[in-house]
Amino acid sequence: MKTIRDATTKAAVTATVLAHAVRERLDAIRQEADQGSDRGDGPISTVIIIMASIAGALVIAGALAVLYGKYATKLTGE
Repeated sequence: MKTIRDATTKAAVTATVLAHAVRERLDAIRQEADQGSDRGDGPISTVIIIMASIAGALVIAGALAVLYGKYATKLTGE
């Protein structure tokens, strides 16, 4: 019974510490936003880069699938 109580206490302490860390980080972000400082790349360019990366990966995967389908018998030796 003592180990369950200890585990519950540890979980509560961990949750409290994490909540405090998140609260501090959010406060720091709010202060930085209030100062109007630049945080880096704009969200639109980031989305464009991510979408282009995904599209490129899909094109490469599709090309590999087509090549595998075309040469599957040669690869397996049948």
